Amino acid sequence: MNASSEFSSHAAPELGVGGSLWLQSGQQMLGGATRIALLAAIGATGSITGAAKAVGMSYKGAWDAIDAMNNLAGEPLVERATGGKGGGGTTLTARALRLIDTWSAIEREHRRFIERAAAAASVLGGADCAQTFDSDLALLGRLGLRTSARNQLYGTVTTIVRGAVNDEVSIALPGGQKVVAVVTCESTQTLGLAEGVAAVALVKASSVVLLAGEEVSAMRLSARNQLAGAIGQVRRGAVNAEVTLDLPGGTVIAAIVTDASVDALGLAPGAQACAVFKASSVILGVSG
Repeated sequence: MNASSEFSSHAAPELGVGGSLWLQSGQQMLGGATRIALLAAIGATGSITGAAKAVGMSYKGAWDAIDAMNNLAGEPLVERATGGKGGGGTTLTARALRLIDTWSAIEREHRRFIERAAAAASVLGGADCAQTFDSDLALLGRLGLRTSARNQLYGTVTTIVRGAVNDEVSIALPGGQKVVAVVTCESTQTLGLAEGVAAVALVKASSVVLLAGEEVSAMRLSARNQLAGAIGQVRRGAVNAEVTLDLPGGTVIAAIVTDASVDALGLAPGAQACAVFKASSVILGVSG
């Protein structure tokens, strides 16, 4: 079980406190309020279609969530019956019913915690304090993210180009450069991606290609992401090296290249280079 709190300020100068709650199975997220609400709706309606409609999900999105929860729980939470006098239906297992009850109890305690945190924060007051807490707690939430992707690039969604199957999402980084990702239309909806939403772009270091010297200006590439910066560090290994590139605004991106490439490209601290990777190599995430 994990809980995260988020401070936010609106038109009023008072400091506000909000929070989100989710459950984990091992190191994987089992579900938050939406998934638990889906389980509860299945129990109430006995129908995936009805439950999906009740929580604002697509039919496919509901089944994807159910499959994920079943897998992460290590046992079925939802069972689908076919045939019979009633024509079949969908039911919750005893484990799912206990999970809903457990969630309700935890949610009550979480709500009490938020109320206490709000009372404590209110004594600080002031718009400046609100902005400081908003920034600090957003950063703490990002620091808690654990992923195997070496590169975690934080920014704000600027544009979304809609497609029939996939959407192209652009995220502005702090230094003004952008990262482009191609995700499914359903992922755009599920993540709540829209202009102005804060998001993180995850990119494996092995997916990043480095260009240096004359290559930077001479080559024309189909890869949508081309981030220019200066080499920060070069950590050599027996065969490969990890090279970090410092981008404007303080963002750092890492690439794994061979030692031979480090020598051939003249990759050394301070040298100018460009990190290149495909939009399809980018995974997007949002907090909450």
